Amino acid sequence: MWEIRISHEGLHTYRVVRGVSQEEAELKARLQSQAWQARWNRIQEMESKRRERLNLRAIWDKQADIDKRSKNYALELTREAESELQVVQNLLSNSLKKSHPLDWDALKDTVPFTKNRPATPALQSLPVEPLRSEDQFKALPVTPTIGFLDWIIPGARAKKFEAARMIEQKRKADADHRFKVEHGNWELHSDYTSQLNQEALTNHEKAKAAWLLEKHIFEEQQKRYNQGIDAFREQYFNRDPECIVRYCTEVVARSEYPDTFPRDTEMSFDVETGLLAVDFELPPHSAIPKRKQVKYVANRGEFQNSFISDTAIKKLYDDVLYQVCLSTLHELFSSDAIDVIKTIVFNGWVHAIDKATGANTHPCIMTVQVMKREFMALNLNQIDLKACFRSLKGISGGSLSDFSPVRPVLTLNREDSRFVASYNVVDSLKDKTNLAAMDWLDFENLIRELFEKEFSKNGGEVKITQASRDGGVDAIAFDPDPIRGGKIVIQAKRYTNPVGVAAVRDLFGTVHNEGATKGILVTTSDYGPDAYEFAKGKPLTLLSGSELLYLLGRHGYHAKIDIKEAKKLLGET
Repeated sequence: MWEIRISHEGLHTYRVVRGVSQEEAELKARLQSQAWQARWNRIQEMESKRRERLNLRAIWDKQADIDKRSKNYALELTREAESELQVVQNLLSNSLKKSHPLDWDALKDTVPFTKNRPATPALQSLPVEPLRSEDQFKALPVTPTIGFLDWIIPGARAKKFEAARMIEQKRKADADHRFKVEHGNWELHSDYTSQLNQEALTNHEKAKAAWLLEKHIFEEQQKRYNQGIDAFREQYFNRDPECIVRYCTEVVARSEYPDTFPRDTEMSFDVETGLLAVDFELPPHSAIPKRKQVKYVANRGEFQNSFISDTAIKKLYDDVLYQVCLSTLHELFSSDAIDVIKTIVFNGWVHAIDKATGANTHPCIMTVQVMKREFMALNLNQIDLKACFRSLKGISGGSLSDFSPVRPVLTLNREDSRFVASYNVVDSLKDKTNLAAMDWLDFENLIRELFEKEFSKNGGEVKITQASRDGGVDAIAFDPDPIRGGKIVIQAKRYTNPVGVAAVRDLFGTVHNEGATKGILVTTSDYGPDAYEFAKGKPLTLLSGSELLYLLGRHGYHAKIDIKEAKKLLGET
């Protein structure tokens, strides 16, 4: 599997996109980025309209016009609020109206290469060559004026003819010089213009060659990706387990939910039993729309929001989660083109706040195991959502909005393809071992061993991941504690400089994308103030170099951290 981490700063959204090939992962990343950008553009457009409509203090506006425009804007906001509520109220019914088997052709990349071919450059015209016959280059003949005395005085005529000849020679020399200068200028201008034209043609040829190469690479990547889709289809119909999981993941990824709903799922499939296990990220409480109406109060000149009651919000949230569960089961069973899925286990997880402690939690709050023949016999258009979930032997708290944790019917296989064999490092530590100068792979294994000792008290385990495919994860801990436990992401940073906020942001995004309950960042250095500030109130723990040494000492191991020495050894400044 290939993994690409993408994010959108405006939406504060992070995601790890996975694909069985680089082309597939890149296409999914591009499509997701485009979807995010489209959502961001809609938000920006709505905000722009809001600012425009609220700019009611223009001197040419009358109060009556202000009130009218404000009331119209309030009606528009009310319609938007009603539409948002209708969407979440009708998730299941809308899903039942659609066909869910994958359209294989729709999976293919058909986006054309849109970059324009380089335009042929406009060449400069060459200057006209000056010719000898042109008037400005002619040496006009000089005719001497012979008077009466010139005929009498000996030699006078000869002198005048000689003077005329000298003038004529000077004129001819001047004309030759002018022609030579003009022709020389013409040659320089011609050479310069020819050089510019040649450079333009050469640059055009280079640009055209680069464009053709880029177009060829684009089309080849697109071709390979589409061939991959054909291979994916063939392997799916041959009942390859990995392709079945990929197929089901694609089906769920195309579910039509509001933009505020998360899109994270993990699945595993057992061919022998036909059992598909699904860990599904449910929408948090904040993703549910609560506004039902907007009024404009003219005498106060302000907008007033009306919200549905707390009781109605709790019921709506429960209904939404039951709809998401039943819709997902319906879409997976009805899209099973090769009739290979016999049973589905659905585990619904959610990011919430523990009302007792105020801490961020990630509990499983609903779980159900359903056989296909049992589920397909249901008339989902006429059911009571909660009663249907209970009749399927679904397990959840009395109210899903209470976020009461339940034990999943079936836990996903922990065998992650990213996990690699580990080796022991901690026993080789000595007092003089400088952790800041360790080999990075040794350091990751050291952290794995250290946390394994921490989690082993409760029967937990820690596994390290491949560096080139980890998606920002160095190790994953599995803590079986039913209350505090779960999946924990651990990242190790053998740094000689303070860790910035970017690394902490990446960890938070990884925790979210991995569906983990917590993230731990360990470094040999320290953290900047912005890193600590970002981690506040989030399920993140930042361990500095001194805390790492303390943790090692608690398990009877001793080492040192000498940043200056490490920089010299590592050749850093």
